[in-house]
Amino acid sequence: MGRFRAHAGRTRYRRDKLQGDLASLAIPSSVPIFGGVVALACQAGTHTTRGSNRRAELSAQLFPVQPLKKEQVVDVLETIATLLELQEENPFKIRAYTNAARSMETWGGNLRELAEENRLEEIPGVGKAIAGKISELILTGSSKFYDELRAQFPEQILELFSLPGLGAKKIKALYEKLQINSIADLAQACTDGRVAELPGFGKTTQEKLAKTIAERAKHTGSFQLGAVAGEAEQLQNDLRQHPDALRVSAAGSYRRRKEIVRDLDFIVATKKSAAITEFFVRHPLVESVIARGATKTSVRLRSGIQADLRVVSGAEYPFALGYFTGSKEHNIVLRTRALQQGWTLNEYRLAPAEVAASKKKPAAEIPQVLEEAELYRALGLDFVPPELRENCGEIEAAAEGRLPRLLEPDNLRGTFHCHTKASDGRNSLEEMAAAAQELGLQYLGIADHSRSSIQAGGLDSTRLRAQVAAIRKLNEGFDGFRLFAGVECDILRDGSLDFDDDTLGELDYVVASIHSGFQSSEAEMTNRIIRAMSNPHVTFLAHPTGRLLLKRDAYAVNIPAIIESAAETGTWIEINAAPKRLDLDWRWWPLAKEKGVKCVINPDAHGVEKLQELWFGVGVARKGWLSKSDVVNCLPLGKIEHELRKKLEREC
Repeated sequence: MGRFRAHAGRTRYRRDKLQGDLASLAIPSSVPIFGGVVALACQAGTHTTRGSNRRAELSAQLFPVQPLKKEQVVDVLETIATLLELQEENPFKIRAYTNAARSMETWGGNLRELAEENRLEEIPGVGKAIAGKISELILTGSSKFYDELRAQFPEQILELFSLPGLGAKKIKALYEKLQINSIADLAQACTDGRVAELPGFGKTTQEKLAKTIAERAKHTGSFQLGAVAGEAEQLQNDLRQHPDALRVSAAGSYRRRKEIVRDLDFIVATKKSAAITEFFVRHPLVESVIARGATKTSVRLRSGIQADLRVVSGAEYPFALGYFTGSKEHNIVLRTRALQQGWTLNEYRLAPAEVAASKKKPAAEIPQVLEEAELYRALGLDFVPPELRENCGEIEAAAEGRLPRLLEPDNLRGTFHCHTKASDGRNSLEEMAAAAQELGLQYLGIADHSRSSIQAGGLDSTRLRAQVAAIRKLNEGFDGFRLFAGVECDILRDGSLDFDDDTLGELDYVVASIHSGFQSSEAEMTNRIIRAMSNPHVTFLAHPTGRLLLKRDAYAVNIPAIIESAAETGTWIEINAAPKRLDLDWRWWPLAKEKGVKCVINPDAHGVEKLQELWFGVGVARKGWLSKSDVVNCLPLGKIEHELRKKLEREC
């Protein structure tokens, strides 16, 4: 895993391109990020480019109209399927578009090449009619069929599908009976009591919808880290490619890897601020310009998030990067330390402080600061990685030389919580194994849902055993790679597991998780989970709080008690790297580490492309002060097998 293999041109990037800061990692969806581990990585927070060819290619004066990319085509196909549902179209036609979208998601070939050669039907699940529409989208950026279909419905009606409990039939009823075509309309109708009067709704449904809308309003202007990472990385990388950009980095809560961000910040050192600003406001991701100034420009991106650009001089760059990375509380402590040296620290410089003549004493000489690390050194501190800058003890640790060496993405050797189409995944065992190997992983654990997860097509014992046999057979053909056979086993309401011990004993590992009964009291939920962890077959606890960021709060559970039980039983706890979860939260990991609880980082991947979301899990681990030794799936093949058996052997 010392190197990364990129799809395009099979270019290899050595790990020594990385300099420790996750802000330097790029995650374009078409490029794998593990196995060496990240593509397009530049020195943390800096990038220097020169050359007349780039200047011509990346002229800030114009951007050509861009044909739709794969992800955008998938979105259009899914929207077509949704609109056809509203039209009450033939279910087979709806399913055809849904299946085509799923196939497109996982297709790794050159779509533009296939479109130009009229070969899109080679993609499984894409028929002749849909292939024609996809080709039009890829080559022209639009589709007559989609535009005409979209024109038949109000602009905002699709946002209703984001509300739990509302499907096409109910939305159609709301639209036709009450002329509701937006969340705002629905909120008003709930307030007026009109929704309860509709057949199939009732007072209870109305109350649930009203509560959901109110919760949604609380999160207005907030975004999951994963929802904006693609835009953030693309903007950062495109700015780095600009010939007038001397140094470039994302900053703010995104650079600190907060799970929720409200805006994006970019710091650019340049001698030509006007050219950088023009490039920024004309970028294809920019939907509108909010404000434009000499040193700061704000825009609204397509996702809806605000992005702020600050252009500074090369000398100002390390101070601006540190200041705008934050956090506010962290910066206050830094400024206090500067004052103790007789200096003043702001976003542009470190300078002598102005003090009253009676209190004046010679200030220490201000050292030269060209890098962020030199600023921390000037203040008597070790460099604090951006993820730790929350004023949660990092300043004290930096002053005493106690900061941990944080986990790096290429420390990971494998992962365990992954699904296939045997339950609710989209890919086969073979496809998941191939994708893991392409990312440079040495092993992959398959943990499809157990039988109680009916909505996810959970496996009964017969299907589970068949899958185990298939995994054992596949392993015979691998060299230096292995699939592990597991199951994501539901924790039932009484804390027992969905399969008996004999069945679980046939597996390489067992994932225990909650998928029902979220309304239990804290005591009931805590006891339920602790009982499950006491089973010697349970290897780790998955998504421990059940939260869905900005959508569903964590269920009531005593996390310190769960951590204590994990320590006592030798049960690992998961960082679920899916951006909608990022669970267990980073705030709990210092305690878990103190108790000796091992972490396992998993993508909860339901498709091959989701394996790359391990990147987000690494961010959580770093933010939680975790090192390589704290994360069990940093162990290589040959050692991880013993770790998987350790808990069971201890009980025996």
